[in-house]
Amino acid sequence: MHRFRARAASALIAALVGTGLVGTGLVGTGLEGLGAGTASSGPPVAPSPVAAIPAAATPAAADVWRWPIAAPHPIIRPFTAPETPYAAGHRGIDLATKTDAAVFAPSDGVVSFAGNVVDRPVLSIMHPDDVITTVEPVIALVAVGDRVRAGQRIGTVATGGHCPSGCLHFGVRSHGLYVSPLLFVGIVPRAILLPALR
Repeated sequence: MHRFRARAASALIAALVGTGLVGTGLVGTGLEGLGAGTASSGPPVAPSPVAAIPAAATPAAADVWRWPIAAPHPIIRPFTAPETPYAAGHRGIDLATKTDAAVFAPSDGVVSFAGNVVDRPVLSIMHPDDVITTVEPVIALVAVGDRVRAGQRIGTVATGGHCPSGCLHFGVRSHGLYVSPLLFVGIVPRAILLPALR
């Protein structure tokens, strides 16, 4: 029942945001940029395939998702959906932490990448339902092909990339589309349904 409710709720949110009649109202949550417009901004605009929340993008209540670092989890840069797959945006969230801090698997999965990308060490995990999480900069304690469990230590925070020292970038792709990690760690604000405009 919880799985059905979670998927139905995510489909409803995506549909409402996609109509352009309801804005997201998610400023400061890391979900800015998901809406296609509001009723006062003119005719509805088709949502970007990157900016829309796919119905399967949010995990079911039974799925176990955890933060990749120990509490607290201060977000120093929120998710900003790009308008197109190749446009500017911030395809994840940046979390304040300490260099050498432990990094944990956000959910069960299989390590799909562990290595350097340009100037930083990156670690990606493939999860069920075509979800991939990526954390960087992270020195991996696991290797490609290793199965990991939610909460298992998978590496340590390093330096490099766009994050300043003492920062961890946490990204999520669902069916190839970047979505806010906040959809998975359970802090997305409750949706408020408004009456239809006539």
